[in-house]
Amino acid sequence: MPSEKWPVPRGRDWRHAQVDLAPEVMALCRLPVLLAAVGELIGERFFLAQVEGREPLAGGGWQQLHRDFSAKRPGDTVNAIAFLDDYGPDNGATRIVPGSHRGPWQGGGDETGAVGLSGQGGDILVFDADLVHGAGLNRSGERRRSLLMGYFAEPLYQSHAETAALRGVRMACHERFLPASHPYVAEE
Repeated sequence: MPSEKWPVPRGRDWRHAQVDLAPEVMALCRLPVLLAAVGELIGERFFLAQVEGREPLAGGGWQQLHRDFSAKRPGDTVNAIAFLDDYGPDNGATRIVPGSHRGPWQGGGDETGAVGLSGQGGDILVFDADLVHGAGLNRSGERRRSLLMGYFAEPLYQSHAETAALRGVRMACHERFLPASHPYVAEE
């Protein structure tokens, strides 16, 4: 969908896709190994808040290193990127600053400590939203399609529901997941 058609316009050097109603995408978001990794990071009941398709266009996609920030407290928000194509520095792969979710970070364009990722289609990167990260420039023009997923701790549901339409979220977000280390949590 073109940037200007989203409730809040997206970057023009990216192709974005609303995929949150596709059964295949929802199945991917619920892979047991993925939910286990997310649950380990969040540490309490959580829900899938959103998923969208993204692809940096040739010559585009660059993002300054940034944090998406936890909404209320560290660890309450986890992102996952499922790469549909092989990725690396030539087609704009994600850069991260390992360990940056654990403490202060100066920001301001400083690339010190940034590591560019490379891998194969089918890989899934799961990370705390406070980890400093950013997409690289797609210099080659080769495809680098991905699905960006956001998982939130259950206490964030109300604030998520209030802003879901602005982010183009159409899917129901009522399903709750438990971390594997918490085999039982009483329903509220």
